Amino acid sequence: MSDERVSDERASEERGSDERGSDDARHARAATAAWESLFRAQVVLVRRFQRDDWGGLSMREYDVLFTLSRLPGRSARLRDLLEGTLLSQPSLSRLVERLEQDGLVTRAPAPDDARGVVVTLTDEGVRMQRDIGRRHARRIAELVGGALDGDELAELTRLTDKLRAAQPDLR
Repeated sequence: MSDERVSDERASEERGSDERGSDDARHARAATAAWESLFRAQVVLVRRFQRDDWGGLSMREYDVLFTLSRLPGRSARLRDLLEGTLLSQPSLSRLVERLEQDGLVTRAPAPDDARGVVVTLTDEGVRMQRDIGRRHARRIAELVGGALDGDELAELTRLTDKLRAAQPDLR
């Protein structure tokens, strides 16, 4: 094989490598842009939701009630609740204490671990969660459903489910 042909093949391989690198860079930029867009949309919506009436609760307190309402027995260990929130363990403990003082949850020692705590939604907590939840669902329908049609909502759900599924250790 001539030196010229070898040189041409190397140049072609290098261009291919550059093109792949450039494809990788474009993909990274597209991923970053998509993340920024998703994050900024979430921030705008959360700011809107924060202005709503949460029945005297914070959004985070409501989130704990909502999370418990979806679990079997409306109960969870404190450490399991922690996995579903963006709170630190001490912050969640204080939040659950306030909810208990308001009669919305109870705390009890875990039956299989004296150091563990089980948090359970009370009947009043269920009532409050449902009342607030209905208003919140109407607001979501207004803000999210008002901006996207049915196909777009389905696609958004599919894509966000796919993103969560790609992070199995953090669900």
